[in-house]
Amino acid sequence: MIEENGRKRRLTAREVIFYLAISIVLNSFANGLAVASNLGSAVWTASAVNLHGILPGSLGTILFTYAILVQVINLLIRWQTVDWRAVFANLLFAFLFSYLVQFWTHLLEYLGVTHLPWGLRLILDILGIGGIALATSIYQRVDVMLHPNDEFSYLIRFKFVHGSAAWGQYLSYVIPVVIIGYCFGRTGHLLAVNIGTFFALFCQGPIIGWADQRIFPKLKHRLFLKSRS
Repeated sequence: MIEENGRKRRLTAREVIFYLAISIVLNSFANGLAVASNLGSAVWTASAVNLHGILPGSLGTILFTYAILVQVINLLIRWQTVDWRAVFANLLFAFLFSYLVQFWTHLLEYLGVTHLPWGLRLILDILGIGGIALATSIYQRVDVMLHPNDEFSYLIRFKFVHGSAAWGQYLSYVIPVVIIGYCFGRTGHLLAVNIGTFFALFCQGPIIGWADQRIFPKLKHRLFLKSRS
């Protein structure tokens, strides 16, 4: 929804395409940047990278399979109000996102990001985590298609924790943190878990809340607006 001069209206098709294009490209590039920096990925992506270390298949395939399983959880949460078109749109989003992350990761590693000095990689990693949060804020507010992982935190945020972006993220991280722990138990080492992962764990939710107010501020959450109308 767009709020202008105190009035709310639906997004036009052009606006939807504009915001979704920005958020999908930004989110996939930022995830690829965090992976390529090798100083810690976002929590969900880090868990997928660790699964990639013990399971066959490409990173993109694992990310997409992950998304399908999380989408099943989302269906259980909102069973009474399931929109099947939205489900398929979310899976399309996840498909595009998963293989774009794989593309950006390979490209950035080829360009040598992984071998840059530690301090510069740390800066790029933090920028990547921040970019993920900004992208998530944008497409959660558009609410036409969401990555299932982000829909999961979105549902927690508005159904269980009174709209808190921070707590919605914290609680949604239980699943990937458990998976990271399982992978560590299997292999004895961690992949894509470092400073950036802990930054994402504690700061990504608050950054999303900040971006809701500061990045494209006229763009509003539909659930939020319903609760206020």
